[in-house]
Amino acid sequence: MAGNLTRDEAAERSRLLTVHTYAVELDLTTGPDTFRSATVVRFDASRPGASTFAELFGANVLEAGLNGVALPAGEDGRITLPDLAGENTLRVVADVDYSHTGQGLHRFTDPVDGRVYLHSQFATADAQRMFACFDQPDLKARYEFTVTAPADWEVVSNSAHTSVEEVEGGRRWTFAPTDVLSTYLAVIVAGPYHVATGEYRNDPLGTGEIVIPLRALCRQSLAPHFDADEILDVTRRGFDFYQTAFGMAYPFGKYDQAFVPEFNLGAMENPGCVTFTETYVFRSRVTDAEYERRASTILHEMAHMWFGDLVTMRWWDDLWLNESFATYAAALSQTGATRWTDAWGTFADSAKARAYRQDQLSTTHPIAADIPDIRSMEVNFDAITYQKGASVLKQLVATIGQETFLAALRRYFARHAWGTATLGDLLTALTEETGRDMSGWSAQWLETTGPNTLRADFRLDESGAFSSFAIVQSAPEGHPTLRSHRIAIGLYDDRAGEIVRRRRVELDVAGPRTEVPALLGQARGDLVLVNDDDLTYAKVRLDEASLDTVLGSIGRISDPLAQAVSWTVIWDLVRDAELSPARYAEVVMAGVGAVSNASVRRTLLAQAVFAVKAYVPADERPAALKELADGLLGHAVAAEPGSHEQLALVRAFVTAASSDEQLSVIEELLSDEGTGLLSGVVVDADLRWSLLLRLAVTGRAGPERIDAELAADPTDKGRQQAAACWAAIPSVEAKTAAWQEFVAGEQPLNTLRWALDGFFAAEHTQLVEGWAQAYFDVLTQVADVWPSERVQTFARGAYPPARSQADLPALTEQYLAQAQPPAWLRRLVLEGRDEVVRARSILAE
Repeated sequence: MAGNLTRDEAAERSRLLTVHTYAVELDLTTGPDTFRSATVVRFDASRPGASTFAELFGANVLEAGLNGVALPAGEDGRITLPDLAGENTLRVVADVDYSHTGQGLHRFTDPVDGRVYLHSQFATADAQRMFACFDQPDLKARYEFTVTAPADWEVVSNSAHTSVEEVEGGRRWTFAPTDVLSTYLAVIVAGPYHVATGEYRNDPLGTGEIVIPLRALCRQSLAPHFDADEILDVTRRGFDFYQTAFGMAYPFGKYDQAFVPEFNLGAMENPGCVTFTETYVFRSRVTDAEYERRASTILHEMAHMWFGDLVTMRWWDDLWLNESFATYAAALSQTGATRWTDAWGTFADSAKARAYRQDQLSTTHPIAADIPDIRSMEVNFDAITYQKGASVLKQLVATIGQETFLAALRRYFARHAWGTATLGDLLTALTEETGRDMSGWSAQWLETTGPNTLRADFRLDESGAFSSFAIVQSAPEGHPTLRSHRIAIGLYDDRAGEIVRRRRVELDVAGPRTEVPALLGQARGDLVLVNDDDLTYAKVRLDEASLDTVLGSIGRISDPLAQAVSWTVIWDLVRDAELSPARYAEVVMAGVGAVSNASVRRTLLAQAVFAVKAYVPADERPAALKELADGLLGHAVAAEPGSHEQLALVRAFVTAASSDEQLSVIEELLSDEGTGLLSGVVVDADLRWSLLLRLAVTGRAGPERIDAELAADPTDKGRQQAAACWAAIPSVEAKTAAWQEFVAGEQPLNTLRWALDGFFAAEHTQLVEGWAQAYFDVLTQVADVWPSERVQTFARGAYPPARSQADLPALTEQYLAQAQPPAWLRRLVLEGRDEVVRARSILAE
């Protein structure tokens, strides 16, 4: 993010300006440090004689003129535009810095072959790092890009190119004018990319065949690993589903998907050219969970083509309109159009757990958030904006019906196509379609904070049947809203070794207590599952007998979604210090073999290891960790050789291994000889690094072994993982060297994230205690110096661990009082403190 535009400034500029076109010429042949950017903007002003500003950040302005009159270059990335006419032309020519932080036009040199790759990333307000513009979402315009690039490069933008001509030093690419877009959605991808081509051809609307050219791109050194056919298959399925569901053809012509290096996000929904992290190019074996996650991301970004790109939020307060909808739509389309038909199970166990965690922090915020400026927006790309918002939409759909919901969306798209909209506009479409005033729903769900808790309160007669049954709702003291919930209650019986549903009742609950007469006279059974089918967003507490059933027999619950809901319930109990972390790990070990959903399995294994490392008391931890690792190894040995299940278990075992015997298994896997215990395990590049990291954490691998591994894998991924290994060496010297790398502020962000994970290995709590105060000192020094993305990464990743002997809450309050950081940074530090307080409360139980 470059400048920090405020909402008030954006509103004033929006009232003043109507922007028509950007003609942007880029010369990418001018050297490794800067590129030439020449921009002509044509726009109208509603009040001739008024003044405003345009943005261009990180540039040496060579020429700036408004309506033929020269302008000063401007300061702090803003070019003042005085004395506007009714119709205006702004021309700006500049040499602009390439980015190495993932913002603006990012430049990357592949360490494997020396090839150079570029990609742009403009959300939330970084288009100004590539061309002069009015960088806010509601000033939409058409873009005409012309790009001069080296002769062997491919250049991609939102629209298709209309010509490529040879020029001195390379080739000039001319692109067709785009449809009207927000600045943050413009895109340029350039470099010697490998390109796989395909086509979507179908008649999903029954109005004639729709043809969409498809391409998938990655850099040349990853091409041998690029499964473009799988990616394009998911893409075609998504187009079938969305065009049918939304009643509208894909609006942007062609559809490119570029997997680009050093990308800061999972993906970005640029219309016509979506960009993705290269994490989704699998150079090593992965489990089906990774394939499901990639498919979810592909479908999430595709949903944005309608919700976000065709119809765009007016300001970032309504970011949730984009992200919550796309998250919900991705799960819906995965379930309806792909092989991941249990995507709602993944959503229930993985996505919702993140939402519940975020919503219980002191920094929680409404889904429809108050965003006064751009920096406040950046930290709102969180689990409330994405997962809680999607959960609330799922609850709304359970209430009004999926077809009614989709019909309202069709109204919304048709009414606001190519424009901008607000929450009120969506509520209007929902009200018109349902005949209900949706303002009350919005007030309850979108404008309040904190999760409710639901529990069953019942009595049994002498036969074991319900003589009374009610759902009791409560709310946290600081967030007292009680909401209307659409829920299902399932009664489950143990039959022939399976726990199966006998009766399901669906109803609306509201207020502190809702009677459920439909269950009177029903036999209690073995499990009373509140929020069966995961319809609403709420924490759930089970009655004692039902909890005993879940803890003892969760693997025998026959329905995958009911099982996922149950896993979420017991993880929440751990987080609220109501269930022993060691007991949770035991339940995972007993039940994970029956989990069919690869993503749920991955989440459970990660949570089990985390629970033991973070929440088990220090004197009990070694024995608990050894027991868990032994269990994981036993499961891996028993799993089908070479299966996804075996790989997931081996990965988890590697993170938990601690005893000499367990570490010897890792040594054997890392050696050329392997181990006979784990037949079928392929020790490829990424698994080798995981094995080496564990040896580094436990003091069995030093710099020489890490250097040798990096020499064998000199890729950027190898560099990232080597940085984690170096930082994980348990010595003061290694930690000091790693810390100095952190504070130098030059590591790529992905490398910094890996290295921070290694530095703060759970086993090194005492070793890193000396950096608790240093963390706050660094934040004080760099908050206004580093790019905000780097500050955010450091603020999150370097907050000291809960087991530190330092008084972290006191140090946090001292830092906040003395440094007076901006609200967005204050929030990140408080979230670190909240997690420490929660962990310590669990440890104290």
